[in-house]
Amino acid sequence: MGVLWDFIKSLATESFPPKSKFTIQDVPDLSGKVIIVTGGNSGLGFATSKVLVERGAKVYIATRNETKAKEAIEQITKETGKAPLFLKLDLADLDSIQGAANTFLSQETRLDVLYNSAGVMIPPKSEVTKQGYDLQFGVNVLGHFYLTKLLLPLLISTAKSSAEGKARIVTVSSGAHHMSNLTFSTFKDGPVRQKANEWVLYGQSKYGAVVLAKELARRYGGEGIVSLGMNPGNINTNLQKELPGWQATFVKMTIMNPILPNGITTHLWAGTAPETAEYNGKYLIPWARVGTPRADSQDEAVGKELWTWLEEQVTGR
Repeated sequence: MGVLWDFIKSLATESFPPKSKFTIQDVPDLSGKVIIVTGGNSGLGFATSKVLVERGAKVYIATRNETKAKEAIEQITKETGKAPLFLKLDLADLDSIQGAANTFLSQETRLDVLYNSAGVMIPPKSEVTKQGYDLQFGVNVLGHFYLTKLLLPLLISTAKSSAEGKARIVTVSSGAHHMSNLTFSTFKDGPVRQKANEWVLYGQSKYGAVVLAKELARRYGGEGIVSLGMNPGNINTNLQKELPGWQATFVKMTIMNPILPNGITTHLWAGTAPETAEYNGKYLIPWARVGTPRADSQDEAVGKELWTWLEEQVTGR
């Protein structure tokens, strides 16, 4: 009953936010900053990337589809006069993630903000990652963990050399994290995963994202890393494209907010606002507020267990 009640309270708190005190116009000058936005070719990632570029940041749009990335870059360039860059990244393939990190590290000497923003929602259960992981957990958690792990040395060195002494990792979750916890036997394809409900698997992946953000804060906060988990809000994006029939209808009825102007405020607040540089380990909710995540997602034992599993998946690569 406690978890159900927390979920109901979270729906009320996170789904019907008050007017934002932080707006797009409040994003500071970002000249000299280098930022990666996974999934930056569409939806919230695209809109966020556009504002970051407008404010002077050097932005890498990290996605697997080069054609769509180039279309997004062309549109942003046309509208702002400034061009983001493309970084080829398939979060459903650990080899691609390693290649993307290597490419970025060969080109840049700093990384100020990593937005772990890309995600998948309720794909067909037949879809798994290249290495056989549940697609939602593989992309939303494991893929972002591996990318972050590979880029952490650069993030830490950037924090040490920057004027504010900080570098940020923003990991996008969802209010759906309140409806699941972690069932390790569903992380890879198999009998237990096949019996699991798709929505439970989705919630699990978003729960994992919150756990990952908190564990990053614990482990690296002392080295200048500011790790934040966040729920961007109930936003109408193409994330819902995989939903079938009645599920798509239900979600469209409950997703009331467009991407602009408020849909990206929590993204931008997390990654750019001076005050959020002091919020390491916090969970942010719409619009640009500190929220309360599911309590057990903050448990150090849960964080350590997930971290150990994640490390085991990529060790030796």
